[in-house]
Amino acid sequence: MKLSRGPDRPLPTTIWYPASGDGPFPVIVFSHGLTSQPSDYATLLTYWVRAGFVVAGAAYPHTSYGISDFNVLDLVNQPADASYVLTKVLALDRKKGDPLENRLDEHHVAAAGHSGGGITTLGMLSGNRDNRLAAAVVLAGRQLLPSPFSGPKTSVLFVHGKLDRTVRYADGLAAFEAVPWPKAMLTLPQGGHVTPRSGKEFSLVAAATTDFWRWALYDDAAARKRLAGTKNLIDRL
Repeated sequence: MKLSRGPDRPLPTTIWYPASGDGPFPVIVFSHGLTSQPSDYATLLTYWVRAGFVVAGAAYPHTSYGISDFNVLDLVNQPADASYVLTKVLALDRKKGDPLENRLDEHHVAAAGHSGGGITTLGMLSGNRDNRLAAAVVLAGRQLLPSPFSGPKTSVLFVHGKLDRTVRYADGLAAFEAVPWPKAMLTLPQGGHVTPRSGKEFSLVAAATTDFWRWALYDDAAARKRLAGTKNLIDRL
């Protein structure tokens, strides 16, 4: 999907959605980490899609893979980008002839992100609050600016590796503690910074995040029970 929030902010967006089923499906806007791109997370995102979600991820103009003018400070602009992408994707529900026409649940939307994308997601819950968000997942993220969390109650799941050398575990834990709403934090005792794409850690992260989405966006009691039994989970949901 070719999107742009102004002439200097192109936001080419990839949308993953269930191949079958009428929906309506909750929508998750996903933000990638620094020097990454949405497709780097396809294994995890398609796991969510198979559980009944539509996921949209944009390549940000100054922090994505392959761009010539990388600027880490542009993270402050990305929460507004993500909200813009969410608005445009939700509009497809009313676009005649689109594959997502009448298949999106505009009342159950969420945000997720890894590393710099986790910072972006937390920005959507604080200084650049998007009041539409019902839930959020923060993978190896922290707050960039000390803005207070505000707006409607939003359930948040944090996932962080204890051995993360890029975004310290202590910083992720501090963001978790600052959230005033229902929340949980999954600690990966041997985990580093890169989101796992295979093996035991991937299976754990994929299952826990999917159960969280199923509970937060579908009110799935069985998923909530599975999530509560996850090892190394601080559960305040």
